[in-house]
Order: sequence, then structure tokens, then C-alpha cells
Amino acid sequence: MNIGELRKNNELIDLFCSIAEIPSPSLKEEKVIDWICNYCKANNLPYETDDYKNIYITIPATDTTKKPILLSAHMDVVGDDSPVVPYLDGDLIKAEGRTLGADDKAGVANALYFAKELVKRFDIKHGGLELHFTRDEENKMTGIKNTDFSKINSQYVLVLDSDALGQCLVAGASYVDVSLKVTAPKGGHSGNDIGDNTRKNATKLIADLVSDMPQGVFYNEDGKVVTSCNIGGILSGNLNITNVINTDAAATYSIRSSNKSKENELIQTMQKTVDEFNKKYEGIATATIVFNEKVPMFEKNQDEYMPNLFAKIAKTIGIEPEISSFHAGAETHIYANKTNAKGEKFSPYLIGLATVCNMHSANEYVDYKTMIKGQELLKALFEAYNS
Repeated sequence: MNIGELRKNNELIDLFCSIAEIPSPSLKEEKVIDWICNYCKANNLPYETDDYKNIYITIPATDTTKKPILLSAHMDVVGDDSPVVPYLDGDLIKAEGRTLGADDKAGVANALYFAKELVKRFDIKHGGLELHFTRDEENKMTGIKNTDFSKINSQYVLVLDSDALGQCLVAGASYVDVSLKVTAPKGGHSGNDIGDNTRKNATKLIADLVSDMPQGVFYNEDGKVVTSCNIGGILSGNLNITNVINTDAAATYSIRSSNKSKENELIQTMQKTVDEFNKKYEGIATATIVFNEKVPMFEKNQDEYMPNLFAKIAKTIGIEPEISSFHAGAETHIYANKTNAKGEKFSPYLIGLATVCNMHSANEYVDYKTMIKGQELLKALFEAYNS
């Protein structure tokens, strides 16, 4: 079977391929936004966009005693404007010579197809379905950061952006940028001034300081990384000039953590290391360290309803559920720190409705059978949620 035959025989897969064929690198999603809006018009899906061109789709409740639920996915992909040509390799859908964009167009397609099917059903009483498609998740998450949360009534949010069928991820790590700088203002000539103990080389100093800093896993639980610290790079001096006592040096780090107290403990450890350095080199050199939160923490909440329901339904239809946390960032992190139109704090979960591998590379692929099974899981979960 080739991709054409598969698309002809399965509407969900055809929908996914149609969306994937539209290049949509971050902040260049205009064509896919127009395509989705036209799809909504053709299938009677009530939609609107905000000033940032995020999309909101709302299927009204057929039973107002029940509560709505939100499906969220992002429309941008890692890649460029070059054509996307999907092809079939066994059970895998790939793209010729570039990223496929299954991250996260598999999520968009599953949500959109489910919404289209739901509006045709009169046999299910439900509290409403909301869909939210965002821009620029892969770059700086400006889409979700510019979301008008007053347009969203759901409390439970299923972010359809995990990479394995059956995943329900209940916590995720923050992302904190760390900037470390050392200044040794005297500097000097490596020959004439090398014997002056008040002249220290900033390159050597930052190397010593970095060696005293935490690196790698800072804290784990049950074999899973909870808090980590990773050096990005060191910049100082000029590899072609060796007769200068360098005055300036800098290093960068990233901190990830899904536990606030451990994140604070790591930050305090790094700050203490800098303070001890400044005490040792007082009057000779100064180190500064700045912590800048880029993505807020997605901490596990105490509400076990959705993970328990997800696990039960997944097992019922033959999928082995994975209820766990992940050591990275996603739009869940923004939802977790926001409230809906009713002032309720969101309960977000990162959900896997398809198995996507080698994301962000030319070797990316999606197992189309898992996408079909993911649609079955989504339908069963929605019905159980509204039972």
C-alpha cells in the first residue's frame, strides 16, 4: 500500500497528511492557519482567532450539567518553507528529505478530526469540547503566552503533544537560563605582569569556578531525573592570542526541575559557590550569576481524576498507559500557571495519541496505526469523561 491508497481509505490519515503538507515553521504559520479555518467552515465547527492568530474552536455542550474539556496542540513545526512530501514506509509516514511535522500536526489532526465527528453525533450527551491551536511553540512559546485564556471555559486540558501513544504526563520541568560572569579588571601582559598576584586571568578563574559548580543530575526520584543543571558553554579570551591576561569570562547554564524546592536548593547552591568565589578573590576579581526563568514549572497537582481515568480507558482498549513526568518543557507549563474564564486553575496533562520518533530531524516519522489507535483512545476517554 502506498500513501495515496492509505489516505483514500482513512480520513484521519488524509487529514494529517493534508496539514503536514503545508510548511509552517515557527511564526510562519499563516497558510496552515487559513487551511484549518477553512476546514472549520466546511465542517460546521465554530471557531475564532485572537490577535495573535491562535485558533479557538468551541463545540457547545449538549448537557449543561457536565463540564467541557480542552484539546490543545501547536501548529508550527521545526523546519523551513520547503515542500513537505509525505510517503509511506511500512507503517511509518515520513517526509522526503526534511522534517515531517508530526510534532505537532499529529495532535492537531487528531483533535480536529474528533471535533468534526463529534458535531455529527446526537447520541452522546457531553459538556462541550474546546480546541486550541497555537503558534510558535517550538521557538519561544509566544502563541500560548499570547493566548486569551478568557476564551477558554474548560478546567481539564489535554495537550496532545507527547511522543508516544498512551502517555499521560502529569508534571514537567521548568527551564531557567543561568548567566555566569567573571571580571578580573587589572589584566595585563602575560610576560611582564605574570608574577603580580593581584592580576588573575579571568579564563582560569571561570574554569575553576565552573569546576566547583553542580553539573548533571542534581536530584532524582525513583530513577527519574527531577532536577538538573547543564553548562552550555564558556567564552573567554582569544585562541590566537596567548600573551594577554584576560579580564572577562562568561559561562551559561540551563536548570530544569519539576520540583520547586529542589530547584531553589540548586539555585542556592550555585549562588553560594559564587559568593565563596567573591570572598576568596575580593579586590582582585568579581563573579556574578543571574537566573532567568524561561519556562515556568509544571508541578504535579493533587487531582488524580484525569490520570486515573486515562489509565483505565487506555487499558480497556488495549493500550498500556504511562503515567509519569518528563524532564522538558511544553505548553502544559503555561496552562498550569494560568486560570480559565471562570477563574479556575487549569489542570493540564501532556497526552500521547500517536508515536512520533526522531522529532525535529529529517528522520522524523509517525506510526500511522498508532494515530488511528489514538483517535480510538480519545473517543473512549471523552465518552468516559462525560458518562
